[in-house]
Amino acid sequence: MKKQEQEQLKLIRSGDHSAFRKIFEEFYAPLTVFAQKFVSDADLARETVQDVFVNLYEKRSLLTIQTSLKSYLYQSVRNSCLNVIKKEKVHLSHHAEISKMFSDNEPDWTEKMIETELENMIYQAIRELPVKCRQIYLLSRQQEISNREIAQKLNISIRTVETQISKALKILRKKIDFSVRVT
Repeated sequence: MKKQEQEQLKLIRSGDHSAFRKIFEEFYAPLTVFAQKFVSDADLARETVQDVFVNLYEKRSLLTIQTSLKSYLYQSVRNSCLNVIKKEKVHLSHHAEISKMFSDNEPDWTEKMIETELENMIYQAIRELPVKCRQIYLLSRQQEISNREIAQKLNISIRTVETQISKALKILRKKIDFSVRVT
């Protein structure tokens, strides 16, 4: 790693916002183009790159990079994109299961419409969860990662993971129950 990069990382670790901004401004656009080659959606690519930078900022004090900063960022974006693709496959798999379930029984279109609306309410409710709560819930439920692995991955306690999952389920039950009663 170049001396200049080492100095930049040292500043970032110490919380220097201008050093972080400089890296963000230098790498955001090319990383977004890179991410779009994986996810094929400009908004999702931007969101993925932003998440990488948020994660970088949140864990800046623990940051250790063996390669160059550029390599680290590209690898982080690549890994995040692969996770997004994996989540999308799970999402599509759920859609396929629901479709198969309905096609086996040949329900009328009203039931399909209600199921679709309920599914949309669920996904909307998940999107409205607090960021950390949503992240932990999705790791647990969509990616089927154990609480221990989530805790290690996010550098938090298992109890925090359990609390956040419980909080997510409580919020989802409340929102979906209210939505179903209203409609």
